[in-house]
Amino acid sequence: MILVCGEALVDLFLDPPEGAEMAGRAVAGGSPFNVAIGLARLGVPVGFLGAISRDGIGTMLAERLRQEGVDGRFLVRSDRLSTISAVATGVDGQPSYGFHGEGAADRFLMPADLPPELPPEVQAISFGSYSMAVEPTGSTLASIAEREHGRRVISVDPNLRPAVVPDMALWADAAERFYRVATIVKASEEDVGIAWGGQLSLQEAAAYWLSLGAKLVVITRGAAGVLGFCAAGQIELPARAVSVCDTVGAGDSFHAALLARLSQTDRLSIEGVAALDQAALDEVLNYAAIAASITVGRRGADLPRAADMNAAPFSRRRL
Repeated sequence: MILVCGEALVDLFLDPPEGAEMAGRAVAGGSPFNVAIGLARLGVPVGFLGAISRDGIGTMLAERLRQEGVDGRFLVRSDRLSTISAVATGVDGQPSYGFHGEGAADRFLMPADLPPELPPEVQAISFGSYSMAVEPTGSTLASIAEREHGRRVISVDPNLRPAVVPDMALWADAAERFYRVATIVKASEEDVGIAWGGQLSLQEAAAYWLSLGAKLVVITRGAAGVLGFCAAGQIELPARAVSVCDTVGAGDSFHAALLARLSQTDRLSIEGVAALDQAALDEVLNYAAIAASITVGRRGADLPRAADMNAAPFSRRRL
């Protein structure tokens, strides 16, 4: 089992106003929430650890996890409200963004909410996005990452969101706690640019994470492809020629598929990740890239299932 830790929220897409009304569509989301669903759809046992409201939105989020087959025993239900990320389109067609999360449930995961010990079937723990940086949730998650360091694979995706936590110094300090115990760091080129203000190259960022103890660093570059770094060296995987609907959920799909493929090939252990050679790394990255390619061809964060992966006409071989 992989335990995914972090936030679950709704993205509220609002149409241009008509008089005093704005029609809208609420879509379940949040990077860790998407990763958990992505893993479940690929047939990997997965649980979700996070604080979810008892309000109507939270009930919908918890039910969605259940329907997708995500283990709910680690969920923490809260009387605080759910986070809402609103995207409103004006009459001129331009979007405006509003993030409504101050004091929300996902920011108040407390140390007492953590299981005193994890069941032995948990092979890996995944952390990501703003839940690493908002308090008290950030410190709570850092404590379980530090507690389980050396016992289980720790995978980290910073997924930096300046609109949510604009203080990059705060982000840097918060994320450092996770980087220092990470087995895997999966980041985007945009994450690296934001984190270091353009002062580090992708190779320098990867070298930094490896120096802290990571066994695998993966940096996605959108249309430019993917870079992978491990003890066996560096691999560059070119981007795939696909028709793009939108890129929502692409990074989450990549992260989920990366962990799924390591699990499927019996490499989801600290020793297994450390022992990756270039051929194995190439195969794992190819699988994750296929998943992301499928997602960008769909509207929203609609992550692929195992059947979609096997049917993908651009896979190098049957996966």
